[in-house]
Amino acid sequence: MPTNSNTASDAEIIRRIIAGDVNAFELILKRYQGHVLSIVKKHIPEERIEETVHDSFVRAYQSLRSFRNSDSFKYWLSSIAVRTCYDFWRNRYRTREVPMSSLSEGQQNWLENMVSDRSGQSYKEREIKQEAKETLDWALGKLSAEDRMVVELVFLEGLSGREAAELLGWSVANVKVRSFRSRNKLRNLLSKALGKKN
Repeated sequence: MPTNSNTASDAEIIRRIIAGDVNAFELILKRYQGHVLSIVKKHIPEERIEETVHDSFVRAYQSLRSFRNSDSFKYWLSSIAVRTCYDFWRNRYRTREVPMSSLSEGQQNWLENMVSDRSGQSYKEREIKQEAKETLDWALGKLSAEDRMVVELVFLEGLSGREAAELLGWSVANVKVRSFRSRNKLRNLLSKALGKKN
């Protein structure tokens, strides 16, 4: 007998799906779509968000048998969403090469002013935020998928090394080493971009 979708626990719904009621997965979709969307929006370009959310749920469906009832389903699903984002960037970087000259003049000016502390120009706050976002996106685009995800999770979202490690399925030591190296890579990238301009 079907349980009311509002009162059914995640474990009950998962049992139904595993028992062959594939339509019950719609309850999971409805319950967690906003949550997965909020994770994916932080890491993926706007035009690929919908596809990545879909991929996350496909992976979750395919992996339901590995879910342990003692775990938090929401956290388990979050981990799948983060790993799907990571795989998106890993696949994208295999075929993409971005030249240093792709930094716009506005981004170069912003970098020069921010790094050299010569920001005598008065930018409007909104313009500064936009240039900062574009420059950060550019710099993140130069990193490997692994480095990008570590930077986003640890430095931009403020997760601990342990939290990031659990979401990515890595060791805490690996996250710590990668976060240190990734931060240095970003610093070097920005320095080289400024050096090319001067």
